[in-house]
This record gives sequence, structure tokens and C-alpha cells, in this order.
Amino acid sequence: MIISLSWLKNHLDTKSNLNQIAERLTEIGLEVENIKSSNANLDNFIVCKIVKSQKHPNADKLKLCDVDIGIGNLIKVVCGAQNAKDGLFTVYAPPGATIPKTNMKLKIAKIRGVESQGMLCSGYELEQSSDQEGILELNKKEKNIGEKFFKNTGEKTIDISITPNRPDCLGVRGIARDLASAGIGRLRKQPIIKINQKFKNPIKVSIKKDKGQGCGIFGSVYIKNVQNKESPEWLKKRIISLGLKPVSAIVDITNYIMFDLNRPLHAYDADKIDQEIIVRNSKKGESFEALDNKKYTLQDNMCSISDKTGVLGLGGIIGGTRSGTEFSTKNILLESAYFFPSPIRKTSKILNIDTDAKYRFERGIDPESIKIGLELGMCMILDICGGEASKLSIVGKIKDERNIINLEIEKFSKVIGFSITKAEVKKILSSLGCSVSMSAKKMKILPPTWRPDIKEDIDLIEELTRIKGYDKVPLINPEKENIKETLTNKQKLFHFAQRSVASKGYTEAITWSFTDSKIDNFFSESKSAIKLSNPISSDLDVLRSSLYSNLMISAKKNIHRNFEDLMLFEIGPVFKGNKPGEQTTIVGAIKTGKYSRKNWIEKERNFDVYDIKNDVLKTLYEIGINIEKINVSNKTKKWYHPGRSGLLSLGSSSGPELAYFGEIHPFIVKNLDLRTENVLGFEIFLDNIPESRKKIREAKPQFIVSDYQKVARDFAFVIDEKYSSGEIINLVKKIDKQLIKEVKIFDVYQGDNIAQGKKSIAFNVTLEPKDKTLSDKDIEEISKKIILIVQETTGATLRS
Repeated sequence: MIISLSWLKNHLDTKSNLNQIAERLTEIGLEVENIKSSNANLDNFIVCKIVKSQKHPNADKLKLCDVDIGIGNLIKVVCGAQNAKDGLFTVYAPPGATIPKTNMKLKIAKIRGVESQGMLCSGYELEQSSDQEGILELNKKEKNIGEKFFKNTGEKTIDISITPNRPDCLGVRGIARDLASAGIGRLRKQPIIKINQKFKNPIKVSIKKDKGQGCGIFGSVYIKNVQNKESPEWLKKRIISLGLKPVSAIVDITNYIMFDLNRPLHAYDADKIDQEIIVRNSKKGESFEALDNKKYTLQDNMCSISDKTGVLGLGGIIGGTRSGTEFSTKNILLESAYFFPSPIRKTSKILNIDTDAKYRFERGIDPESIKIGLELGMCMILDICGGEASKLSIVGKIKDERNIINLEIEKFSKVIGFSITKAEVKKILSSLGCSVSMSAKKMKILPPTWRPDIKEDIDLIEELTRIKGYDKVPLINPEKENIKETLTNKQKLFHFAQRSVASKGYTEAITWSFTDSKIDNFFSESKSAIKLSNPISSDLDVLRSSLYSNLMISAKKNIHRNFEDLMLFEIGPVFKGNKPGEQTTIVGAIKTGKYSRKNWIEKERNFDVYDIKNDVLKTLYEIGINIEKINVSNKTKKWYHPGRSGLLSLGSSSGPELAYFGEIHPFIVKNLDLRTENVLGFEIFLDNIPESRKKIREAKPQFIVSDYQKVARDFAFVIDEKYSSGEIINLVKKIDKQLIKEVKIFDVYQGDNIAQGKKSIAFNVTLEPKDKTLSDKDIEEISKKIILIVQETTGATLRS
């Protein structure tokens, strides 16, 4: 919404300057976007005459024009408009000018080999009309050549951003009312209009009771014997300050009242109306030529203003050329109506029409402004164009949907944080147009007809706060005490595991939750995949049953680009079904390539299963699992190498599965064409980690350094191959937890001199006494005990 100070002062008696008004507008919620001079940067556009127009020598659709701009010499301008002809008066933009519509700055340029010194402008480019087909055709004379096309009023204007809930501020008077309520001056009273209206309106108006009728009230006045002409200078300046181009007195008056009172009007040439005005729903296929020189074909149930011949225009949106006013118009019918917002919005969207009237009606116009709009428009037309006016004709009626709102003063302080007196409430709301009645505890408020957004007491509180000042709202620091933890245990575990794996040098990959079914089959125990009904691509057609599927795809892409030493991980869900609860959160990681490349410090070696085991054990420890309670077994999944993989479970081999680790099966690596010697990986099942870390991670034992000598003994057994190294270690440790400090496997052998189905396993036991030095007898006793327990439990024999 653009307003000027002089226009504002027609409604507001104030001594404040433009900057003070702009500041106060922003404070009360009417944001000022900018302050600028009227028609700034448009002084370069001048009236010109095409002296000669001829075909461009190098282009069929271009013309080369000799243009007179009032400097004596003719200039050459290349133009593509078909209506460019000899003797046409139009608008010339010289090099350096900026086109309003496109913000393009002009410069001298060669067009198809011919230099063009500027541009001839269309109404669309100058934002004067929506016609893009040709250049402007002006009704000018020789004496006008060289004159400025845009008349600069020299007055600054304020551009205000109006929110959709404030249609009343789409008129200057609405803005003045808010400023007066905020203490910037006094709102002037509307003048009382008295005109001698003797005869009855000769044009009958009827509103059809169609389903979904878009018009509620239609007011009109017939004015005869008018003399339409150019607007007086003061009115032209007002229209130009809005960024519009003056057309004629009658059209300018309707535009002026629309921006002045937020009351759209429309003037018909009464002599072009066939008998009567009929407001009805349109029928599919009906059409009319609108004032923007476009033909529109209507759909069913659009609000059309018609006569006996057909459609004259679209109610509340745009009029038609058939009944449009001209300088020769003698009798007019002035319309002031109320159109419902929803049909206006729907019709304009379907037909892609955007007008100032539509912009206002779709937000809600004051239905009580119909009469004042007609009276003021009639008065101005009679004053400027002469004529004689009929009595007003207003047909139709709409329901008053306003409700009386009960407002408790105490609620204001509860919601906003500071208090307000009853006297202040009455003064502010009355100044905004509300009807206020007082009672002991409550105030009864009836909102004005121009404020459809005020429906509840909270809306009134917002209005009081806005006018009183948002700066009065006290600043209260929020309470910083956390009564409840922000993250749940599972969320903490998720992020902790994420950081733990990343800290070991792994790079996190974030992939889709769906994957390629061909790859996923390698890592799935289910016979039926969870297929997507509408996959985004053919190679992402199932929900993943393992994180390995997408990690392998990422590894392959990297390896094929010579990034061979990889450590990737991902944390997220895998899917057992398509219903809630059929997902498991897993940390999956893979590593491939070399642990170290050949260099002068160390030998080159590949990653091996012990590297991946170390990573998974450290991660489990860091997320709260007591390593001593982890059982290692050779139970594994089909996608792991059967001899180089294992299961980590809590407590025993039958306890909750914490993780799988090991080398990915060579068959899978080969089929996926990974071009690497081996791929290792681990999967940690976060859903199997006990919820409370306190239940898992026991208090750290006191660190005690024994003053007595350690003793180490080696043992070698021939044992059934079904027993794992981990089982032997756990078995020996349990014999005497206080004395046996450490058990380490240092040799496992199967081959010559060892029976089939058996293996040789050798381990070192470290004994650390706490209270005395061990004697030979003590050492002999514990050694015999170890041999006996291993033999009785596993059937092993001591290897000689």
C-alpha cells in the first residue's frame, strides 16, 4: 500500500513529519518497506514521435524507426512492435534508463547489425497496463514531443506492507485511523454529502439467488449528462503517486476512492447496457473481453455482471470493454457492491487475473462502505464532470456475522505481562471503531464492520498491545532448570555410539533406507524382501534388511575410483517388516584395504579380523558394556567368513546378541566386484544394549598394585576342535579369580601328530598373589587345578 503525507493529512490532523509517521507505523504492526520519491528514476522516459518506420534490413520481424525526441535530430531505434508506424506518438527510453517492469538498464547496442539508440516502450514494460503486444499509443500533439512521460510530483511516498488480516489498511483512511489511535494526530470526520437527487435510477439491478452466489449487495447510482475529460492536476498527482497512470476523470475517481477508503467502485457506460443489470452465476463457455484487452472464457458458477446481451464483467475482479467508459461517454452507472471473498479468490485463481479490486475483495471489504463509496464517487464525478445523479439504488442484504465479545481486563495482564486500565481500553478500542459498553468485571465489545479479523477476546488483547506498544511488554528470562532430561536413553545411546565409531577413524555414510534387492539378498536371512510399491529407481526397490547392503555399494564406488583403504560406518534402522516395531537400530561398519602401506617404519599389512574385533570391543566398552561379561563364540551369519568371524553376546553364548564381527564372505566380495582382497565388518545391535548404562558399567574397581612377584606358566592341551579359544580362557579365569590375573592364547595348531577332529591349544596363565609370595607348592597346586578342570570339562589331554 502506497500513501503520501499530503493524502494522509486529508484524513489525519497531525503535525508529525514523514519519518515520525513511518516509525510509528512499524511500531503498530504496519511495516514500512521503503520511503521514496514519487516516480523516482523515471525522469528519462519522454514522449516521442515515430517519423518514419521501415523494415529492418536483416530481420523480418523487426522495424527500424526514425524517432523525434525533441532535440532537433532524429535518432534510430530498432523496434519489434507490430503497431510501430509513421506518425505514432509513444514513449521513448534513452540509453541509461531502467525499465520499471524488468529493472533492465538500457545501453546502446547493435541489433542484427544495426545500432539502436534506446527503446520504444509498451504499457506492460512501464507497468501502465498488461498489454505486451505493442508499444504505447499516446493521444499527443507535436508540442508534447520531448516532455517527460511520468510527471514527478516531487512528493515522497511510504510503501507499507499490509498483512492479509488487515484489509481495512488497504485504504488511506484505515491507516490514518490506526495512527490516530496510536497518538499520531486526530482522525478527521468524513464530510456529510448532500446532493439533490430527484429521479429514480432507470437501470434495474437484480441479484439472482443462484447457489454459491458471489454477490451479497449491489449498490448503484445513475449519472446522466456527464462530460468525461482529463482529471484535474491534483487528482493526477494522487494517481501518479500510486504508481498508476491517469486515464480519465471517471476512471481516476474510482481508483482514487478505492485507495482512499478501500472501497472499489466500477463505472459502466450506461448507454451500452442492454436494459438491466443482472448479477448471476456464469455458465460454462460464456466469454467476454476484459479491460486488460484479454478475452476470458468462464467456467460454471463464476460471479458475472451481465445484461440481456451477455457478460459485462466479473464481479469484484474486472470489468469488460463492452460497457467501459470513454471520453465520449455521456451517461454512466456507478457500481459499489459487496462480493464474498471465497468466490473472488477461486475465480481469479482459475482465470489467472490479478487486479487491485480483486486484491481487496478477496481479503474482505467493509459492507457498510457501499453507501459512502457511492456518495463520494457521485459527488466527485458531479463536481469534475458535471451531470445529474439519480437516487441511490441498493439491492441485496448480507447477514451481520459480528458477535459481542466479552473482555476481562485481568486476562490482558495474564497474557501480555503488564496491566492496562479500563479507561485506556475504552479509549483505544473506541478509536479503532469498536462499540464499547462497560460492566463491573467485563467489557462488552462489538468490533467494527471493517475488521473481520476481530472475533475473540485474544484478538482485542492483540489490538490493545499493538497500540499500547510492544516495547511495553516486559522481558522475562526463561527458566533454565531442566526438570526432565532432553534425550531418552536410546537417543543418547544412538549419538554416543555414533561418536564412538567415528573416533576410531571411520567415516559416516548416510544412505537411503531402501536398497538394491539383488545386493540385499546377500545379507538377508528372510526369504521374502520388503518390496516398495513405488520405488524412486529400479535399483532402490526394497527396504534394507542390513546396513551392509548400502555400505558395500558405497565401498564399491570408492574402490573403483582408486580409494582403496576405506573405513565406513552407518547407524540407522534395518527392517524386518513394514509395520511399526518391525525395525532394529544397528551400527554397521566396514573396513577394507591396508592397515599400513609400505614405509620405512613398518611393514605393509592388510586389515584383519583382529582389527575389526578390537574396534567392536572398544565401541561396546565405550557405550557401557563390561568387557569381562562379553562372551565370544564362533556362531555367525551366512554373509561372514565361517572361520574368520564371531558373535559377541552378553554373559554367555545364549545371552543377548550384542554384535557380530568378522570378514565378509569371499563369495559376496567376488560377486559384488569389489576388487579388493578382503572386506571386514561389524554389526552392533543397539536395541539389545541394556537401557541403563548404570546397570551395565559397574563401579571401576580400585587399582591395587601387588607387592609380590608375578608368576607365569604355560599349558598346552589337545582338545576337541568344537571348543573355542574364548571358552577355554573363560573356563581358566573362573578357577581362581583372585589369583589368576590374565590368560592369553599363544598357539592353536591342527595338522601332523594331531588326531582328526582335535586341535592343540597353548595358553599362558599369569598368577598375581595379593597377600604373599607364591611358593613352589602353591604354584604346583594351582597348576594341577587348571589341568584337572580343563580335562574334566572338555575331555582334553595334556600335550607332552
